[in-house]
Amino acid sequence: MQTEAFAYKNKMTPIHYGVVLLCFVMNMFDGTDVMVISYTSNAICKQWQIIPSSFGIVFSMGLLGMAIGAMALAGIADRLGRKPMIVICLSIMGIGILATGISQNLYQLMLIRFLTGIGIGCMLAITSTLTAEYTTDHNKNFWVSFVMSGYPVGAVLSGLVANPIIAQFGWKSIFYLVGTITLLIIPFVVVLLQESLAFLLQKQPPHALHSVNAILHKMKLPLLDSLPVKASAKVKASVQHLFTADRKQITIPLWLSFLLSFAALYLLTSWIPKLASIMGLSPASSIYAGIFFNVGAFVGIVSQGYLSGVFGLKKTIAAFLIITGILMDLFGWIHSEGMVLLFFCLIGFFIQGGFVGLYAVAARVYGTEIRSTGIGWAIGFGRLGAILGPYIGGLLISNGATISFNFLLFAFPVYIAGVLVLFIQSPSINKI
Repeated sequence: MQTEAFAYKNKMTPIHYGVVLLCFVMNMFDGTDVMVISYTSNAICKQWQIIPSSFGIVFSMGLLGMAIGAMALAGIADRLGRKPMIVICLSIMGIGILATGISQNLYQLMLIRFLTGIGIGCMLAITSTLTAEYTTDHNKNFWVSFVMSGYPVGAVLSGLVANPIIAQFGWKSIFYLVGTITLLIIPFVVVLLQESLAFLLQKQPPHALHSVNAILHKMKLPLLDSLPVKASAKVKASVQHLFTADRKQITIPLWLSFLLSFAALYLLTSWIPKLASIMGLSPASSIYAGIFFNVGAFVGIVSQGYLSGVFGLKKTIAAFLIITGILMDLFGWIHSEGMVLLFFCLIGFFIQGGFVGLYAVAARVYGTEIRSTGIGWAIGFGRLGAILGPYIGGLLISNGATISFNFLLFAFPVYIAGVLVLFIQSPSINKI
């Protein structure tokens, strides 16, 4: 029995769809936890009397935590299991977001956002891994992209409630609300989420046969009398194994694509409300700019998932990223509020669609035994760009750089990322 294929060789059942839906919901909380700090940045800066460049450090500390979470914790899921790490991540996120609401100064906020980021970064890697292991090979691109689209959905929902809640109860209240809801979902995950069949069959932890048969019973599939024979030579889940002769042509361009895409994406997601405010939009419209961006992102991610099945994943991602660069180049020529919101929506559509496609690539090119490690380290390395993007953006904004200059500057890494995707070579699949 081939353990890599067993989990998804059958037609998807309600259990498969349930795993996908839960992963989607958990990424919604990821998007909410990340974007709520952006939506509250103007209110915090005003209350604490700090300048935008100083607050850029808060964004960067959160992203540094995400990088460490993706690299240090996601790999543990290749040894401990997907489900336990997801529960741990939710706990870190919920406690961290609650603690954000009681922070009293910039230094406390930096530390809390760093710790919260550890859970968020690990969660993104593991949910894409688990989805890849519970979906059919033909539709894997779509479902991984769909699950990752939960991130902008969470960002949109938090944006819709952020403005009235902040206006009536203050910025701390939104963190109390989001943190409480994040913790309340944990019991549902413990009861309803299934461990990866591919992981159980590959790693064979204690009581693996019982766990596998319990899941197969829920799927109404034949039970196993015994586990398949484990391969004699096991691949260790370590970063060194991402650079073996047959993987370095995957890892190097994938990491660089993540790095460059993250730099541009997180400049936008962190500073959209502030950029919109500088362009003359009202405080309410500035928050809606983030909503438009993330609505476009959701549609773009799902569209990319479908189009990649038609035209190939690499070609679709490259096209989305290159179109993003063109839109960013044109952004400086628009002035009306309606066009600003439209462009934010279009940029969200293409950059998030292309960026999330990289998760689908990583989920395909790495095997079960090293998948969480491969995705986690690709995301973690990429977050170096995410750390630099908002920080550089904050410095440029504080020093009077124009919006068009910011967008022209950050269009370059998007173009390069689009080209690099085409150089990802994988012997394990024929077409990505």
